[in-house]
Amino acid sequence: MSIRPAGHVARSTVSPNSETTRRTPMRTFLHTDDGVTIDSVYDPGAVVYDSSRPPARDLVFVVAHGFTGDVDRPHVRRVAQALTRHAAVVTFSFRGHGASGGRSTVGDKEVLDLAAAVRWARGLGHTRVATIGFSMGGSVVLRHAALFGEGDKGGGGEEPAERGARTDAVVSVSAPARWYYRGTPRMRRLHWLVTRPEGRLVGRYGFRTRIHHRDWNPVPMSPVEAVPRIAPTPLLIVHGELDGYFPLDHPRMLAQAAGDHGELWLEPGMGHAEHAAGDDLLARIGDWAVARGG
Repeated sequence: MSIRPAGHVARSTVSPNSETTRRTPMRTFLHTDDGVTIDSVYDPGAVVYDSSRPPARDLVFVVAHGFTGDVDRPHVRRVAQALTRHAAVVTFSFRGHGASGGRSTVGDKEVLDLAAAVRWARGLGHTRVATIGFSMGGSVVLRHAALFGEGDKGGGGEEPAERGARTDAVVSVSAPARWYYRGTPRMRRLHWLVTRPEGRLVGRYGFRTRIHHRDWNPVPMSPVEAVPRIAPTPLLIVHGELDGYFPLDHPRMLAQAAGDHGELWLEPGMGHAEHAAGDDLLARIGDWAVARGG
């Protein structure tokens, strides 16, 4: 991998185990199993911590953003900054987003992007990893945990990779339960963006998101199919009661599939994904992950 300075993130080549470099953000391009370069940032935590929430120094959050986000978007940086009050944070841009290579497959091959970020986090010395995904990223963390976690049973049409990419806790925020949902106006617009040539042009030049033109083949396991395979890894499902993309039957389906090993938080007044996740909610998610992630 290559380390590079960029924007607000400083270059660092010193071991992250020292006190100094634990406070120096680092940026690099990772490489996925299928050869895509993924723009990634490691933030070892804030210099001043909230004394009421002591950070877990062996824990790292790996944040999976929503569709059309990227590592430099203000809403992604805000989430990362909030989580550094608890532990170190890795953020990255999914394929086809921002400075990462490749084209977006809208939740399919993105599992490989997340696996590369988790491997990097463990390689930096962290023994516990909590993955946190929003919207599309929420579906990706569910499928990733099913394929790479302690609960992997094999099968499902997808092959798990080595165990270094496994996660110790999973938080899925504003995720769909099933594919091809078009039941809301916002999802119908999103499907136009993904499936039509003119929509993909809007995605490329309007949202800095390069979308693959091919349909899924084969269709990946759905989030609700992935959830039972996550156990015994702790799972938290978070959904806004005012979500304009996916109504409440989606999180309820996921929670029902999770059974006793999952928790469901339905948040009053909350809309969709990172933009709607307030600081209080992010603090509660951080507390949950520190308590449950090992």
